[in-house]
Amino acid sequence: MLYTVNYSDKILLGLVAQPLKDEFGLTSAQIGLTASVFFFAFSAGGFFAGLINKWASLKWSLMALAVIWAACMVPMIVAGSFMVLLASRFLLGLTEGPSGALIHTAVYSWHPVERRSMPGAFIASSSSLAKIAVAPALALLIVQFGWHSAFVAMLVVGLGWCALWYFTWRPGPYGEVRIPAVKGSATDSSPSVPWMSIFRTPTFLGAVAAVVPMYALLTVVLTWLPSYFEVGLGFTRLQAGAMFGFPSMAAMLAMFASTYFSDRFMSRGVSSRIMRGIVPASGLLVCGLSMAVLPYIGTPIVVVAVVSIGYGIGCILAPIMNAAISQICPKHQVAGSLGMFLALMALGGIVAPPLTGLIVDQAVSAAVGYAQSFQVFGIAAIVGAVLAMILVNPARDAVRVMAQLRSAD
Repeated sequence: MLYTVNYSDKILLGLVAQPLKDEFGLTSAQIGLTASVFFFAFSAGGFFAGLINKWASLKWSLMALAVIWAACMVPMIVAGSFMVLLASRFLLGLTEGPSGALIHTAVYSWHPVERRSMPGAFIASSSSLAKIAVAPALALLIVQFGWHSAFVAMLVVGLGWCALWYFTWRPGPYGEVRIPAVKGSATDSSPSVPWMSIFRTPTFLGAVAAVVPMYALLTVVLTWLPSYFEVGLGFTRLQAGAMFGFPSMAAMLAMFASTYFSDRFMSRGVSSRIMRGIVPASGLLVCGLSMAVLPYIGTPIVVVAVVSIGYGIGCILAPIMNAAISQICPKHQVAGSLGMFLALMALGGIVAPPLTGLIVDQAVSAAVGYAQSFQVFGIAAIVGAVLAMILVNPARDAVRVMAQLRSAD
């Protein structure tokens, strides 16, 4: 549920982009800059996931982050402006950055290594749920009551999650053992491998090469897809908000199917190189090819279908690659490893939204500009997919990393 809140906060900018442009006279490049500021902060914040996990329990760290997210809605409600939008999105990004690694660490504590793809799909599907269910609801609020109402709604939802989390969370049996207030506990004495020995593995590097362009596409979808559907393809604002969920419907189906078979086959001994390397990279390849052909499609509903199906298939990458990263490192270093991985992943979000805004502003028409933007990131995704197919092999790299752990013990 927290990931749904997380992504709902992200998609909020995409939903209010056109109303904000109309009210404040903003350009597409300025909206893109706002998204870039968010993802820059998001990337920077991800580097602190390991430290936060060391300093505080998952229960309190995630609750504190969620409270700050809710507080970030207040400035736009009270005194909305372009500069207020920039500042509030920066703080939101900075505090959302560590959350992905911490959320995955919390969920992985309930599942053994070979069965983490499907739980990862449930986490990733929360972003799809945000676009399928929350986005149309927010779009309706915006149409009926103005863009301020969407910020109010996210403030209330964020605080509501905190209350639910406080009364329901407890850690699982497969996570790090913590013994608070006891000197020399497992948290203090567990041997660790050098971080660079994890980050330099071919699996880590190949996974980064794949997720950066996929995340770039994701941020373009979050920031610009409603505008593409509305301004570029001619649908109404309410229709654009409703169709925002189409790619996510395809993504949910693809993610649950792929992760189900990934966990099932790995439990039966199928190589993790195939299930956590070649399979998700193939999905990214299909996604990249789909985006690359968009400028050559002239029918709006066909564009919607190609974007939805291609993007949905590409989304199988995230949960499976997260599981691959968790496989190659000691369990007490999962949060830090995922924090670094997700922070590097977010680099794609720094470049993609403003670049899309610039392309759209300079194109002969909005439809052409959006299509060309998706094509650029589709080509990048193709390159990343090929690199991941070659490099990702979690079982091999886990052996190398764990050998260093044994020598340190």
